[in-house]
Amino acid sequence: MNAIIHLKNIAKAYKIGTEVIHALRDVSLEINKNEYVALMGPSGSGKSTLMNVLGCLDSPTSGEYILNGISVAQMLDNKLAEVRNKEIGFVFQSFNLLPRSTALDNVMLPLIYAGYNKADRLKRGKEVLEQVGLGDRMTHKPNELSGGQRQRVAIARALVNHPAIILADEPTGNLDSKTSIEIMALLEEIHKQGNTIVLVTHEEDIAQHAHRIVRLKDGIVERDYKNENIISVSSRLVH
Repeated sequence: MNAIIHLKNIAKAYKIGTEVIHALRDVSLEINKNEYVALMGPSGSGKSTLMNVLGCLDSPTSGEYILNGISVAQMLDNKLAEVRNKEIGFVFQSFNLLPRSTALDNVMLPLIYAGYNKADRLKRGKEVLEQVGLGDRMTHKPNELSGGQRQRVAIARALVNHPAIILADEPTGNLDSKTSIEIMALLEEIHKQGNTIVLVTHEEDIAQHAHRIVRLKDGIVERDYKNENIISVSSRLVH
């Protein structure tokens, strides 16, 4: 198997006043193409820091990070932003949509940065909105959509650039249980289509959708194991 994410001896320390906080101590991790991995851990375990490193939102203090064949650990911010836009699709708990833009405009945004022309942006934007079941909501603005529909727009935006990985940070955190099941079913479908998904969550039942679970504690990987009890919900997918 070819590792799309290769972390070796990653450490991250923050200085707060005179105190040094070691958020990550020595994390080594490989994630292969088309894996579905949940990152878990209590508050203060380092999972948010690890997600920021994985997402190229933050650089480690030391260690090596190879993302899809690119060494990113010591990259400067502007280069890191380029890699982030090309290689990573983000899905956040708070959706992070532009309130005055339509669903289609929100989804096409990463393609503007990537230099696609308008015709290609429209074609691809419509394609992914159809894929997430929102073909009839393209001209709606976020305040005209339900929470679940907003998260679908966010997932479509994450997919639009054909990224190497989808990084989903507490993707059901702001949703009721019925809508959460729909969103997890959608992520399951996306995984089946060949996408690599890294899911960050503190909820056990959400983590059980992943095929592999990595548990962090005090900045180190405490357990990394195959999930033998995968919850599958795509059969209950509601459009």
